[in-house]
Amino acid sequence: MRHDVPDQLTIRYFAGARAAAGMAEETASAGRSLDELTDELTRRHGERLAAVLRVASFLVDGVTCHDRRTPLPAGATIDVLPPFAGG
Repeated sequence: MRHDVPDQLTIRYFAGARAAAGMAEETASAGRSLDELTDELTRRHGERLAAVLRVASFLVDGVTCHDRRTPLPAGATIDVLPPFAGG
């Protein structure tokens, strides 16, 4: 379910994040920071996803996001990667 809409963000969930969100992918409006986006996703999906988001890593168009307050570019894909076990 790809939504390549220029003013939207595509959020893709992996592993435990997918289970907590109850879906593999969704969209959100662009023009916000990662902190603002995670707040919205918490409101949408509740505390179970919030717990995953607190420890997850985020990729913005395949690049690790280091500044959670920088506005996310319109049309970007945000990958939510919870900590993975194993070696």
